[in-house]
Amino acid sequence: MQLCRTKAEMRALRARWPGPVVLVPTMGFLHAGHLSLMRMARERAGQGGQVVASIFVNPTQFGPGEDFASYPRDAERDLDLLRAEGVDAVFAPEPGEVYDPEAQTIVETTELAKTLIGKLRPGHFRGVATVVTKLFNIIRPDAAVFGEKDYQQLAVIRTMVRDLDMAVEILGAPIAREADGLAMSSRNVRLTAADRAAAPILSRALDEAETMAATGLTASRLRAHVRATLEAEPRAHVRSVDIRDAATLAPVSGGLARPAVILLAVSFGSVFLIDNRVIVPTPEEP
Repeated sequence: MQLCRTKAEMRALRARWPGPVVLVPTMGFLHAGHLSLMRMARERAGQGGQVVASIFVNPTQFGPGEDFASYPRDAERDLDLLRAEGVDAVFAPEPGEVYDPEAQTIVETTELAKTLIGKLRPGHFRGVATVVTKLFNIIRPDAAVFGEKDYQQLAVIRTMVRDLDMAVEILGAPIAREADGLAMSSRNVRLTAADRAAAPILSRALDEAETMAATGLTASRLRAHVRATLEAEPRAHVRSVDIRDAATLAPVSGGLARPAVILLAVSFGSVFLIDNRVIVPTPEEP
């Protein structure tokens, strides 16, 4: 496995690879969910292709007072895990290697970046879109794999790739969960014992919502039920509960006639967690 710390090293390595290259961008502190992305990337790359993982805690997607400084990091462990997965190369630069202090250019999906999580974390998706564009330009992958847990992020990246005519196939990987249903996240390690015990309320609320949606409940009543379920947990600070069109993230009202996604954002202490579930309405009997 090759470790590249600079853009020049990564570009020189990429220039020697004729086969398909698949990128898995990460911020490190890897867990089983990340490793499932590596396996999807290997399958897409096929025999003779290469898998690249990036490890970069991107400062531009963290706002003032957010957890950039305390975001968990363990570079050596990450490299051992990636080596065991057979990843071909890792791009792990320092912020100064990625961002020139004189840089003036940003990338932003102007409308999509301002809604949902973008409203709670202004500027977050501008940072995501900008750094992913830079990774695509440095590594020049044929495809890239992103987890579906960050549902809006995946939508932002797909929109960016479409709008800017980027020749990169974007693959979404299913959410990986702990045995009790909590979506895997690098931030989970920062939960206190009490908050960790409470956090599976997110997946339980989504399970209930999926069951209730089959009864024909309207979006507004379904949203209210999910919020009430979450608020019944005293350790959960509900930041947002949204039901949106699964394809466009447009608001949904009335009955669910098309696939919809329920999006949750909940804080436990200082730890911000997200989760989601796509609801596919049951066709009406003829």
